[in-house]
Amino acid sequence: MEIFTHAETWLALLTLTFFEVVLGIDNIIFISIVSNKLPIEHRARTRNIGLLLAMGVRILLLLTITWVMKFTEPLFFVPHWISEHGFMSGKDIILIFGGLFLIAKSTREINHEMEGEDDLDTENTGKKANVTNVIVQIILLDVIFSFDSILTAVGLTKEIFIMIIAVVLSIGIMMIFSGRISEFIHKHPSMEVLALGFLILIGFMIFLEGLGKDIPKGYIYFAVVFSMMIEMVNIRARTKRKKAKEEFHE
Repeated sequence: MEIFTHAETWLALLTLTFFEVVLGIDNIIFISIVSNKLPIEHRARTRNIGLLLAMGVRILLLLTITWVMKFTEPLFFVPHWISEHGFMSGKDIILIFGGLFLIAKSTREINHEMEGEDDLDTENTGKKANVTNVIVQIILLDVIFSFDSILTAVGLTKEIFIMIIAVVLSIGIMMIFSGRISEFIHKHPSMEVLALGFLILIGFMIFLEGLGKDIPKGYIYFAVVFSMMIEMVNIRARTKRKKAKEEFHE
């Protein structure tokens, strides 16, 4: 506990927690979208279970940080036109398949949204299967995104204990806000489609990162935030027009 008497410790903790939350924004959006496919009484519980299990996985990865860092070592060599590194590591393979999974899943959800398909099951067994499926997806996606957060954490501090506290705090923040984000996305289908488009973009970025391409994430996140702000203005404008029409007919 002596480390908490140093200002550098608190600065590292706050910085790490901030980065964990920022890097988890796309994770929260994904969780909100997939949990909205469940019956309303299962959504909050499923989100919390998925996030808690994901937190456990992330802490386990931090505790085995030496083993995780080996994932960046070459497994086999490939031509430079395939990967700019000239080799494939365990991390690269996970990012490639993770990016493809995110692209495929988001594309499928957009198709469901456009076609008006309903994923909710009326059978109790169907609900249980859906809940399990959503939790597994949350954990898998968190493992994919964990590599960025872990490598960022290692660059900011060498104290595993500080990293774990930052993970717990960030997951707690996600649990607090995921319900509100989920409700907002469910209420506004246009925002859901925009968010899914954002996840496709993130998936493509992860895929390219697995191929050794250095994609500045700041530009992508800025474009996404700007697009969402414009859509929120559109939602507010549509709400005002709808309210004005209702008052006119009255």
